[in-house]
Amino acid sequence: MTTQTRSALLVTLAAAAFLMVTMGVRQSLGLFVSPLNSSTGLGIATISFALAIGQFTWGAIQPVAGALADRHGPGKVLAAGALLAAAGMALTPFVTSGFGLIVTLGLLASIGSGAGSFSVLIGAAAQRLSAEARGKAAGVINAGGSLGQFVFAPVAQALIQAVGWMAALWSLAAMTLAALPLVREVAPRHTAAHPHAAGESPWRALGNAFGDRSYLLLNAGFFTCGFHIAFLITHLPQEVNLCGLPPTVASWSLAIIGLANIAGSLAAGFATTRYRSKYILAWMYGSRAVLIAAYLAAPKVALTFYLFAAGLGFTWLATVPPTAGIVGKLFGVRFLATLFGMTLLSHQVGGFLGAWLGGLAYEGTGSYQWMWYADMALAAAAAIVNLPIREARIAPAPAAPAGAT
Repeated sequence: MTTQTRSALLVTLAAAAFLMVTMGVRQSLGLFVSPLNSSTGLGIATISFALAIGQFTWGAIQPVAGALADRHGPGKVLAAGALLAAAGMALTPFVTSGFGLIVTLGLLASIGSGAGSFSVLIGAAAQRLSAEARGKAAGVINAGGSLGQFVFAPVAQALIQAVGWMAALWSLAAMTLAALPLVREVAPRHTAAHPHAAGESPWRALGNAFGDRSYLLLNAGFFTCGFHIAFLITHLPQEVNLCGLPPTVASWSLAIIGLANIAGSLAAGFATTRYRSKYILAWMYGSRAVLIAAYLAAPKVALTFYLFAAGLGFTWLATVPPTAGIVGKLFGVRFLATLFGMTLLSHQVGGFLGAWLGGLAYEGTGSYQWMWYADMALAAAAAIVNLPIREARIAPAPAAPAGAT
């Protein structure tokens, strides 16, 4: 293994480990909705709105964090993100109003986890990798986030039951701070920021991207992905409760989603080397529509939730490697953190609506039935809009020379 290969492997694994913490903690916050409501009496809709603000904020910070990383290097951005995320979670037990929740979980924790998420981490790794290796690396990094969900969801639920939701949040804040040493591996201090050529800037690159129809279609499909994920992360525990099942079914369902997405992310990363990413995305979104229809028709028992979680989990955030791959193919990797960050913003606009509308639907009708129908329709639409995206065919691997061993 060459020094360059070892370096690329190290930064990929360190980025995956960092994402495991930031995503694992963030994806477990839906487990706190019910205990927060019981303790504060703020109401499901108010708490859902704060988490919906967090969904949007997590996306809104992505292009900003990406641009800062593209201009100044990713190290400081990642470190600041971990500190802010920990602060938001540590302060939440001290607030007693909806506005306070918006500040702590909706802004501080979400800005922090967003700054330590996909756009900066995948952008940092892409700068050290060949074009052929980027898709696989994105799959590995993304799998780290899924592993975090698998690990942190049951841990968070166990902490809530053992020590209460306040101490559980403080524990998650401490775990986030423990990830800070990984920043040194993802972005060593000697790594210099890239100088800009004349007329080059992240914002100019962003303006050019918005003039590209394929980029807009990609963002439209990713919007739906955010709607699905935020709705389920925020409201699956309450859906489980409506079905008369214990809260451990929700935490294990979230864990199964994360475990299945490890396999899905790795598979998606490798698939990008053989198939066009737009077809991978169309298949993923289409499969979600089928899975939701099957869930609605099935009896609401624990096994149904576990099977639904496994099926949906396979494509959960496995959309990230092919989406990032298309952005890299269309515009190169120089401003990948910025451009993919904006794509993640569209994801989180969908996330905001998924989390918020879910809360409104529950308080208005006492169920999530209409949200499931909306989820299914959006999944089918996302499958269709990815097909016209401009993407070159995958070139076949060169044949080995005769006599080679």
